[in-house]
Amino acid sequence: MNTEIIATKTKNSKAEVEFVDGHILRAFLTEDLNPHISTCTILVEPVHSLQRYALDDICTIRLLDKVELNLPEDLVAIEINTVTGNTYRVKVSDEALVGNGFFGLPVDENTPYSLIFFTVVGIKSRCEVREVGQILRSQGVIESEDLEATLAEQKKLRERKIGEIISSQTSISHQVIEEKIEKAKTEGRHPRIRVGDLLIEEGLITKEQLEHALAEQEKGRRKKLGELLIEKGLITEEQLVRVLAQKFRMPIVDLEREIPNPHALETVPFEIAQRLKVFPLLDDGTKLVVATWEPTNYSIYDYLRFYTGRRIELVATTRKQIEDAISRHYAKASSLIDYVIEDLAVLEEKEELEEGDDALSLSESDSQIVNIVNKILIDAYNKEASDIHLEPGVGEHPLTIRYRIDGLCKIAHQIPNHYRKAIISRLKIMANLDIAERRKPQSGKILIKYQNRKIEYRLEITPTVGGNEDAVLRLLSSAKPLPLEQMGFSPRNLERFKSLLQYPYGIILCVGPTGSGKTTTLHSALGQINTEERKIWTAEDPVEIVQPGLRQVQVMPKIGLTFAEVLRSFLRADPDVIMIGEMRDFETAKTAVEASLTGHLVLSTLHTNSAVETIQRLIEMGIDPVNFADALLGVLAQRLARRLCDKCKEPYHPSRDEYEHLMNYYGAYWWERHEMPSYRPELPLYRRVGCSFCDGTGYRGRLAVHELLVGTKKIKQAIKERTSGDVIKDLALEEGMRTLLQDGIAKVLQGETDLDQVLKVCISSTVS
Repeated sequence: MNTEIIATKTKNSKAEVEFVDGHILRAFLTEDLNPHISTCTILVEPVHSLQRYALDDICTIRLLDKVELNLPEDLVAIEINTVTGNTYRVKVSDEALVGNGFFGLPVDENTPYSLIFFTVVGIKSRCEVREVGQILRSQGVIESEDLEATLAEQKKLRERKIGEIISSQTSISHQVIEEKIEKAKTEGRHPRIRVGDLLIEEGLITKEQLEHALAEQEKGRRKKLGELLIEKGLITEEQLVRVLAQKFRMPIVDLEREIPNPHALETVPFEIAQRLKVFPLLDDGTKLVVATWEPTNYSIYDYLRFYTGRRIELVATTRKQIEDAISRHYAKASSLIDYVIEDLAVLEEKEELEEGDDALSLSESDSQIVNIVNKILIDAYNKEASDIHLEPGVGEHPLTIRYRIDGLCKIAHQIPNHYRKAIISRLKIMANLDIAERRKPQSGKILIKYQNRKIEYRLEITPTVGGNEDAVLRLLSSAKPLPLEQMGFSPRNLERFKSLLQYPYGIILCVGPTGSGKTTTLHSALGQINTEERKIWTAEDPVEIVQPGLRQVQVMPKIGLTFAEVLRSFLRADPDVIMIGEMRDFETAKTAVEASLTGHLVLSTLHTNSAVETIQRLIEMGIDPVNFADALLGVLAQRLARRLCDKCKEPYHPSRDEYEHLMNYYGAYWWERHEMPSYRPELPLYRRVGCSFCDGTGYRGRLAVHELLVGTKKIKQAIKERTSGDVIKDLALEEGMRTLLQDGIAKVLQGETDLDQVLKVCISSTVS
């Protein structure tokens, strides 16, 4: 019996071909679609060009014409999410995964597509429309009465009132709470007064008890049906995994019998597997098979796909099997480094090396030194560090190695001090520096290959007291630029920034301190306008992100190839858009402004604290205010603040004092003008807790806060008249600008970070 949807006579059908990179071609199929072959040939509209594509490059083929179908009887409605971010509800056969893809029949008959062909590589997730409870009941795992009772309990948890929780956690009876509420109503108190606030005022509970009750209320609202069924003993975790695997169309694996591919363990390092609670099984260079116990967590797929550069195939198993497999098959990267450090300590005791011994100069090529340096570089990369600091101690104090993660330095390792020179020398050799020169600073680059990708480090050697040398390595990003939509812009700033990029000429500046993400933002901006119609030149030091279609130049001041020199060359090379890594001097700034006035769109960075300060700095450098005002499109100031850990952050209700604290930092006048939320019982904020995912810090990752000053007519006129910075700032606020601090506080209210982190990076921008 046929178990798949078969489409006959698709040849010559009109179709939309959507590729995995998101672009779409309207075309005619020149042959029948066949899931069992790896290519398809299309006639592209409107140029009538005949093209042959591999199905591995295609996400979906949406047929616009009616086609003849052979339909099996066992069609099931499922929801498919594709790697391009689209969601489809279609009917498929019960065993719909044949060859390189399968056909899906749209559930909604009003869609413009008569049929959709999904490729295997284009599928992010597949999920039955039926709920977990329906599947469990249909399989006879649970009785209808038990399911209905559990659903009722889930509903009750989601609707549970705070008074009930407080009553269950304290000695206060529910009757007393109801009496207090009725009394408040008769006294004319506000009808929406929060029960918790009322009980605090009465002295019956503390603020901490209220916050604990609110956290439990939120936890109850998030409880899933499967979790409740396991707690009640109605099903086992194994039964839930089987049902979820069926719902999400995933194979089930037994990790006790599976032997992982060694390449898979290298591709997904221990820290990532432990954090995501996944276990990699197979890596063939293009596809990575990973076991998960959370089929509902789509972020796992997205993270692994971005991190590994592979097509991800998820399989299901239990959480216990994943934890056991990680313990059996992984050795922690940090532990491996510790083993090597222990070996060095043993050698130190045996050899009793003296400070003046020349033997150390021979050990930079020793296998253990090579091993530990390589492991430190990989360990820092796996832990998503931005910098590695190697700091030799004075006397007998050890060599301290610190990683900067999410903007903060943390001690990662300590190595016996006798080996500091050998390790520093090894880094010099890797960067092609002079190992005999110890009196002057040196700069270089290290390039290593790991997991089929190249990782680049910028090395800076600096002489320090005691005859030592410090080394700092910056990990240079080689990833593709993120779309602007993923850069953390508020909707208002995103819309305004995108509109600036559409101008044919003018200058856009991105400003902030070192490490605030300026270059990343500019590359995302270039990605927005990087089309075949535009010629884009960039001058950078260093070139951290490489984009196809851009002509990128590495600045080399040592040989006279400065930003200004490269910029002059660009102007003779027919550019449409020019990106200058940094405007460091008057000559570069002057040339950039002139270029923007002669028909070119110029983007650049500057080390200033705010958008308004940028205007003042350039004028102080000697840039003509009239020319600069005419050229200015906008100035984007930005900072990176630590993001609350999504795994453990907890909601709470702020006190009135905390709410007013936020409002005062934002500016009471602008708080009202910008229609920020008023104080109310259901107003939630989030705070850090700490878990294994964030190493107990309560923070994981960083988010950007922005301040966008647009060069409106009034702003341009104020610049020409050399108006003071305070006046320009007030004018920019009236014209719609939000300061860094205001944007940060808006993200506090969205639960992305907390006020402490915003103040650390934005305090200089407080609105008076």
